[in-house]
Amino acid sequence: MYSTECDNCWYYDYDEEEDMEYCSMDLDEDEVYRILSSPHLHCPFYRQGDDYTLARRQ
Repeated sequence: MYSTECDNCWYYDYDEEEDMEYCSMDLDEDEVYRILSSPHLHCPFYRQGDDYTLARRQ
């Protein structure tokens, strides 16, 4: 996956205790392998989102 795609994904979260960012989508091993081995490097679960997406809907 391209890091720019993950940076603004709805499921990309930051863990303060571990001081790292991670994908919060619950993927099994087969899905992770399929995404990483794809020649297009596009995550099928990508969903555009940012800090203000939820606030705009309220």
